[in-house]
Amino acid sequence: MANNNTRPAVFLDRDGTINREVEYLSWPDQLELIPGAATALRLLREAGFIIIVVTNQSGVARGFFDEERVKKVNKALETMLFQKGAVVDAWYYCPHHPEAGKPPYRKTCSCRKPYPGMVEQACRDFPINLSCSFVVGDNLSDMGLAENCGIRAVLVRTGHGEKVLQRAAGKLSEPVDFVAADLLDAAKWICAVQRAGG
Repeated sequence: MANNNTRPAVFLDRDGTINREVEYLSWPDQLELIPGAATALRLLREAGFIIIVVTNQSGVARGFFDEERVKKVNKALETMLFQKGAVVDAWYYCPHHPEAGKPPYRKTCSCRKPYPGMVEQACRDFPINLSCSFVVGDNLSDMGLAENCGIRAVLVRTGHGEKVLQRAAGKLSEPVDFVAADLLDAAKWICAVQRAGG
C-alpha cells in the first residue's frame, strides 16, 4: 500500500509520443517535438505527477548506434523541453533485443517493453504510487507495459498509434483506457481522471 509520501507517475514513451517518429532515431538534429508535447508535460507536472520516459532502443542491439548516442539524444530532447518550461524527472531506456545483434545486447531481458523492468527501476528510484499512475505511448508494447504493471494505458494516435488502431480494426490485443489524439490530449484526460478522484 502506498504511503503518504508517494506520488503518481506518468510513464511516457519517447519516439512518436514526445517527438516525431524517426526510424532508429540516433542524432539530436533529427529531433522534432510533437506540437503540444511540452505543454502536456507542464500540465502533468502542475498536477503533481512524476514524469518518467521509458523507451525501447533496440538500435543499440542491432548495431545502428551505441548507448552514448541514446544518452545524447535524450539529453538534447531534455534541453528542448526545458527551454519550453517542461521537465522530465528521469529517462530510462532498454538497449536489448531478444533476437537481433550480439551479446550482451542480444538477450531476453526484463526491461524491454512490454516487460516492466524500467517501471520497476523507476519505482526504486522515486517515491511512486503505482496504483494511481499511467502509461502513455504509441505502440502495443506501451499498452502491454501498462497491463503488466497494473496501471492505466493511454494510446496516442501520433507516431505508430494511428497504424496500430487501423490494424486492430477496433479489437486491440492489449487493454487501452483512452485513445488520445496526441500527448496534450492524453495529459488533459489524465488530469481530468485525477481531478475526478480516479
